[in-house]
Amino acid sequence: MVEFRSLEVFYWVATLRSFGRAAERLYTTQPAVSQRIAALEQELGGRLLERTRRAAVPTAKGQVLLEHADRLLQLRTEMLKAVAAPTAFSGLVRLGVSETVAQTWLPDFIERVSRAHPLVTFDIEVDLTVRMRRNLLRHELDLAILAGPISEPGFTDLELHPFEHAFAASPKLGIGRGRMADPLLSRHAFVTYPRSTPNYYQLQQVLRERTRRVPRIHVSASIATIIRMAVDGIGICVIPQAVMRAELARGDLELVDPGLELSPIRFTATCRTASEDALMPTLARMAVDVSRAYAASDKQS
Repeated sequence: MVEFRSLEVFYWVATLRSFGRAAERLYTTQPAVSQRIAALEQELGGRLLERTRRAAVPTAKGQVLLEHADRLLQLRTEMLKAVAAPTAFSGLVRLGVSETVAQTWLPDFIERVSRAHPLVTFDIEVDLTVRMRRNLLRHELDLAILAGPISEPGFTDLELHPFEHAFAASPKLGIGRGRMADPLLSRHAFVTYPRSTPNYYQLQQVLRERTRRVPRIHVSASIATIIRMAVDGIGICVIPQAVMRAELARGDLELVDPGLELSPIRFTATCRTASEDALMPTLARMAVDVSRAYAASDKQS
């Protein structure tokens, strides 16, 4: 009789087209994966995978098995959602997260998950959205909290509470708290997220419209670097207020008003719709709740 674990191993080898990547995904060894596949092929009486130097591709027989294995994994997910107790969830979650979230409500999220599912652990990667999106598509992340939605077939994007942009500068620039006049706005540089982000593009557009000049915008993927550049007087930083509370409290930075309207920074909790792991949709919904709770407490503080 075919073991469920063997079907799961086959599913991941066929989906990822790689014995090595399947072993990483299943937290086992490549020889163990190879043994499972060999035993499954012997039991079913035929080759299920064509092995080349670059990929492991399902045969016609293997493609039929893959479709059935996919349905069985989905049925297991539905069963666990329906009957499993919260503590039944266990294992390692490969989580990708934006640095903005990592520096704000991520600790609250990890704490809440740990209380509800004490057997779950995290492998956390703080990264750019473009790389997290790629890693989700390649099955190298289970869940990502990113500047979404990614709007890909087979994925669910749950909208999180957005972050409003804030403008802050070093007091040494002498900008003050009043609305900045156009000549003053033109004299200063800005510091924000990388050029690949919607934030950069939007800032560039509103500055062009306001000043009729090519704006000077420094960029960095590191929030710590953006803040340090602003503290050093290099430019006006354009990031959420929540990530620079310490600098504002110490007086290293002060909020300024350039008179620019920017849309909020929107994030999503994204995972596969037909995930073989019932935990991922549960964690995505928890991320929504935590983001909203953080926003509510932030307004009160």
